Amino acid sequence: MSHTLLVWLVGGVLLVGAGLATTVVPARRARDRKRQTAWSAARAAIDSAAVSRDAATSPVPAAEQLLARAELIAAGRGGVSAARTAEQHAQQADRLWRTQR
Repeated sequence: MSHTLLVWLVGGVLLVGAGLATTVVPARRARDRKRQTAWSAARAAIDSAAVSRDAATSPVPAAEQLLARAELIAAGRGGVSAARTAEQHAQQADRLWRTQR
């Protein structure tokens, strides 16, 4: 194998590798950022529901169950869809406690 062919092969491999890296790395960062944002919103909703629970004058069993589900989902640390589900459960529990006052 001549040195020229080897240089072209190495250059081609480097070019393909650089192309893949410039495509994969930003996509992975965007996905991770989206996941972190979703979990941040879910944790905020769970905390808000917990505050509403503590401020409630009487227990609301349906809200307690929803908050427990949200906390259980959050403990499992799933993806974006799990975070959104946990957030929805927590928001619904929060609304139940707020309307109970």
